[in-house]
Amino acid sequence: MRYLRFYLVCFSCCWAVFVWGQDKTARYEVLTVAFYNVENLFDTHNDPNTRDDDRTPEGRDRWTEDLYQKKVANIAFVLAQIGRETTQEAPAIIGLCEVENRAVLEDLVQEPALRPYDYGIIHMDSPDERGIDVALLYQKKRFLPIAFKNYELRLYRENGERDFTRDHLLVHGLLEKEPMYFIINHWPSRSGGQKRSAPGREKAAALTKKLADSILEQHPKAKLINMGDFNDDPVDKSLAEVLQATDNKKLAIRKKRLFNPMMAFYSQGVGTSCYRGTWNVLDQMHISAGLLRKKSDGWQFWKAGIYNKPFLINQEGRYKGYPYRSFAGGRFLGGYSDHFPVYSYLVRNVN
Repeated sequence: MRYLRFYLVCFSCCWAVFVWGQDKTARYEVLTVAFYNVENLFDTHNDPNTRDDDRTPEGRDRWTEDLYQKKVANIAFVLAQIGRETTQEAPAIIGLCEVENRAVLEDLVQEPALRPYDYGIIHMDSPDERGIDVALLYQKKRFLPIAFKNYELRLYRENGERDFTRDHLLVHGLLEKEPMYFIINHWPSRSGGQKRSAPGREKAAALTKKLADSILEQHPKAKLINMGDFNDDPVDKSLAEVLQATDNKKLAIRKKRLFNPMMAFYSQGVGTSCYRGTWNVLDQMHISAGLLRKKSDGWQFWKAGIYNKPFLINQEGRYKGYPYRSFAGGRFLGGYSDHFPVYSYLVRNVN
């Protein structure tokens, strides 16, 4: 009798898994939301208002039209692959940072790898000294923008001079007719050392939290994804204390905080960028409670990932194992970026 009971339990478990798998195939659809630091996607024209002189044909990098076209094609290829193994198509939503202007985005979405998806562009110029901005691309058939605005991050150096950096971009729209919010970030770098530069990122975190809280206070069940290159790890003060992003899903729901699924990768030593042999998870996505409640209708967060396929990894030399970047040491390497993209899957019941 004891063995019979054991086999009955095993049979019941297997049957439940089988049925759930069948239902998942028949009843659910999945889409991808991605973010990518594209490592200085500059055109070849000299902008007198920014420090882009190196990225010109006459500049230090000898940035020619041919190299620019290769860079754009490489980035487009990467973006088109993210999530494809699950969704069989390119991401519905793509956040980007380190883009120079709208023109490079227009070239990007017209690349053969991305053109079939008919991406729209949301971009606004930032006052950053390097001339780099954040942006959002969206498949027009899936997402309808309602409103978007950039928010200035005002920083000052010790001598009182303004330290110009990237704006935050907030986008509100309908993802397959369902209200959704996206915040795209590129927080101040670690230039000058992590500790010395930390206050700038903590101010950036305060601005991000202010934006997220303003939405969640009006709409407690709002579905929001905060994404970007934060130049900090999930455990650093800016993210863990100021933004209060947590890897505890129940706590995120109860306290209406942002859930940080990237903490798991950090704990495993898996990163999005590597510096002097140390991996960091600088690129992240944070999820609001509205996307975590299992009983909620519409789109729900499924899981997050780091897109680090072999073709994106340097296979030889001093930087073997690092992200295969496009430019270093004054020459074009033929790669992609010094960061890996990150992504999240959203899933919904089509019935």
